[in-house]
Amino acid sequence: QVQLIESGGGLVQAGGSLRLSCAAFGRTFGSYNMGWFRQDPGKEREFVAVIDWSGSSRKYADSVKGRFTIFRDNAKNTVDLQMGSLEPEDTANYYCAADREQYRLGIPSGIPSDFGSWGQGTQVTVSS
Repeated sequence: QVQLIESGGGLVQAGGSLRLSCAAFGRTFGSYNMGWFRQDPGKEREFVAVIDWSGSSRKYADSVKGRFTIFRDNAKNTVDLQMGSLEPEDTANYYCAADREQYRLGIPSGIPSDFGSWGQGTQVTVSS
């Protein structure tokens, strides 16, 4: 289990940028794939981006590809999401999550049920 705390959300105008950060507490952070998801009230949680435990493989939702970048620093136990060219459709509560399995092989998963630890979320609001 890894404890996760997100920060960096806020209100931004369309076209602007925002960087979300997730701090992880647990000695085994570097063994888990880490993901960012988002959710609007009344909607299902949506995959945004994932990075594998080594930091060498990333995957993005089509809706954010080319605009968002996921980073991790295993020495600092952090995983960040740099968001650019923000659109009102990006408005949501953003969650950081850690994979259920350590050292999962293959292309990192973007399926929410594959993630076992979740943060409380940070709200991002993009005004038009």
